[in-house]
Amino acid sequence: MDGVLYNSMPNHAVAWEESMKKFGIAMTKADAYATEGARGIDTIRHFVKKQKGIDISFEEAQKMYDEKTRIFHSMPEAPIFDGVLDIMEKIHQAGMSVNVVTGSGQRPLIARLLNDFGKYLDENHITTAYDVKRGKPNPDPYLAGLQKAGNLKPWEGIVVENAPLGVRAGVAAKIFTVAINSGPLPDEALSSLGADVLYHQMTEFVEDWDILFESSTL
Repeated sequence: MDGVLYNSMPNHAVAWEESMKKFGIAMTKADAYATEGARGIDTIRHFVKKQKGIDISFEEAQKMYDEKTRIFHSMPEAPIFDGVLDIMEKIHQAGMSVNVVTGSGQRPLIARLLNDFGKYLDENHITTAYDVKRGKPNPDPYLAGLQKAGNLKPWEGIVVENAPLGVRAGVAAKIFTVAINSGPLPDEALSSLGADVLYHQMTEFVEDWDILFESSTL
């Protein structure tokens, strides 16, 4: 979702930095990009453990995440990336389904997904942080996504990711993984983790879709 469908990571980075500061946790914008795709509560518990040496409960982490969410939703709405609706149309025309696998579980964001992409997506094809016990970089979110997509096998799906943890999760799930490097990370941060193809914009993926799809069906 973030960084693939929406140009929302700059907002998330600011929200992470400002919210965690209120709880005495130092989290930079670079940290936000590096941990993108993980479940929010997992990210919080990781930084609290690393900086304070304590394990906090799910409930404590959720309260901190709620503050991050509040700040995020007070910011301007992030735009849809160019090419997103085009790639969804190509997926639809190919007889495949569009699915979203996100480390978020925020209802306003899920509602926006359904509003923006309702022609291609329904709630039964959205996997959130609350559908799995282990988030990215574990394969669990994408394996759950395959189940929601119709009990598919890994070779029947395509993962599109922009974050290192997400690429690791797609590769661990043994799914063909396309990296869209829409942020400030070097290409190597994604390609070195096993991404099969790397682009800098979704529009590039749209242009190559027919070639990739035809070669996969030979």
